[in-house]
Amino acid sequence: MSHSLRLIPLLFALFGGAAFAATPGSAAPDFSISDTAGKPVKLEDFKGKFVVLEWTNPECPFVQKHYVSQNMQDLQKEWAAKDVVWLSINSTNQSSSEFKTPQQMSEWMKAKGAAQKATLIDATSTTGKAYSAKTTPQMFLIEPAGKILYNGAIDDKRSTNPADAKTAKNYVRAALTEATAGKPVTMASTTPYGCTVKY
Repeated sequence: MSHSLRLIPLLFALFGGAAFAATPGSAAPDFSISDTAGKPVKLEDFKGKFVVLEWTNPECPFVQKHYVSQNMQDLQKEWAAKDVVWLSINSTNQSSSEFKTPQQMSEWMKAKGAAQKATLIDATSTTGKAYSAKTTPQMFLIEPAGKILYNGAIDDKRSTNPADAKTAKNYVRAALTEATAGKPVTMASTTPYGCTVKY
């Protein structure tokens, strides 16, 4: 084996396969995270269904924009009605001042009228890092066989103004509409915007 070939596994280990694993077309990293009620939720539990992963943090004004405008809740309700599993993940590390306890996250989501399948508390940030989640919000769409179809921003209006959510091009809705109709996702990757995930 050449020296350069021997380097590949080393580089993969150093930089974490996760960075490569979270790209459209690759297998979505599995996880087991407790929800706000303390029940473990695994990605593999939803094999055979489309799954949306929404990275969230109530402290982030970009996240607040999408909840104040009801944009996120509308998406959650719209696609839950079509049997899409929606999981909100808070990867804010438990050492961060912005960390929310399961009860705090549950109360915040309830107050906002959120309608996801579950809100997951990734207190060690393990899953966030596995997906190389960079911002809140950041969105992933996973197809029934477990491959990533979309990774990126929720829409094209990179602002904190709730009014912008109504006039934006919603990348997640577009990806879901195409994918659930059996069509290829036209735009599989965009640059996410928002607050940095507090690792």
